[in-house]
Amino acid sequence: MLRKKYYIYLAILVFLFLGSSVFLLFAHGQVNNTLVVQEVVSVPEISDRQEIIEIKSGSTFGELMNAIGISPVLANEIYESALDKCDLSQIRSGHFLEVDFDKNSDEFKQLKYKIDSENELLVRYENNNIDLGSGECIAEVRPINYEIKITTKEGEISSSMYEAALANNIDERAIIEFANAFQWTIDFAMDPRVGDKFKFIYEERYLDDQYVMPGKILAGQYINDGHKYQVYYFEEDKDNTGYFDEEGNSVQKLFLKAPVAFKYISSGYTTGLRYVEAFNVSTGHRAIDYAANYGTPIRAVGDGTVIMASYNGAYGNMVKIRHNGTYQTNYGHMSKFAVKKGDKVKQGDVIGYIGSTGFSTGPHLHYEMEKNGVKINPLLEVLPPGQAIADINKERFFTLIKGFQEELNK
Repeated sequence: MLRKKYYIYLAILVFLFLGSSVFLLFAHGQVNNTLVVQEVVSVPEISDRQEIIEIKSGSTFGELMNAIGISPVLANEIYESALDKCDLSQIRSGHFLEVDFDKNSDEFKQLKYKIDSENELLVRYENNNIDLGSGECIAEVRPINYEIKITTKEGEISSSMYEAALANNIDERAIIEFANAFQWTIDFAMDPRVGDKFKFIYEERYLDDQYVMPGKILAGQYINDGHKYQVYYFEEDKDNTGYFDEEGNSVQKLFLKAPVAFKYISSGYTTGLRYVEAFNVSTGHRAIDYAANYGTPIRAVGDGTVIMASYNGAYGNMVKIRHNGTYQTNYGHMSKFAVKKGDKVKQGDVIGYIGSTGFSTGPHLHYEMEKNGVKINPLLEVLPPGQAIADINKERFFTLIKGFQEELNK
């Protein structure tokens, strides 16, 4: 019996000894593991230093470079390398310069400048060691790499298309581009009616997940007084790219519908016989008046040659453009000219600015169109379209616009 108890006690002691050993080993391992974890320290990677400089009115490139520590010698090297691609002495206020410095040496690495909405200038050293003794600035102009999202917007006009756009949270830049796509079809000062509807599909452009601006208008529809107009963007080839109707006919015509761009239009018009109270006379008014603020740009409605740019009695400062052997357009009451007699102009070129010179009671543009020497109503003139899509490419066009048509017609 004693021997039996002895063996029981011995087994208990062995069990306790082994249990303690396992516990100590486990605890020791845990401590070691904890120490290992504590010894691994995550060090954040050092990034290149970047300076983002807003270009203020009156700023010069040299001054802006000096303000961030770039020497005049290096600033001149950057300027000279970019000169044949972009003149940095002409940088525009409101834009930005982005300058990166190497994370190790803190020396100049690269400069970026957005020339316009489509392209940016990049000036960099060709090696990453920034060895100013042997390094060389390399400049290039490259497309801005936007992330593109496609969106659809629509609205109904109760007062103006611009106000309808704002009421529907549409970026005003997008509605201006939409109007530009219809600038050969709709005169947005004269044609819109209460109840008109519009709908369009366009690109939204993003950089670093942030919305930047609208892109191309891909398809659009405007229902004017019950009549439906549609346009689609299509690139047939490098010589025929732009907007076409649903049949593949170009909507880009000989003349724009209006000599004042949509974004400047402020109110309506007068046609026919009118009474000019300030001068107490009635005049036959075979023209269209576009009311707008002083200094609003006036554009040529078509290609042509300036045959007059001078003061002309009741018309005040006047420009006349001969477009071909058939058509001539006249623009009166300008505050100042942007062209002179003999100049060749292209459709959309600014030729002057709205004023109130001559026989005028307030700032507006007096616009006339002549056909074979006779004044006509430009709103009623039917003009031939531009180059249609070739038959061989129409199937590609119809395939492209099919989805757009379904969306517009919903």
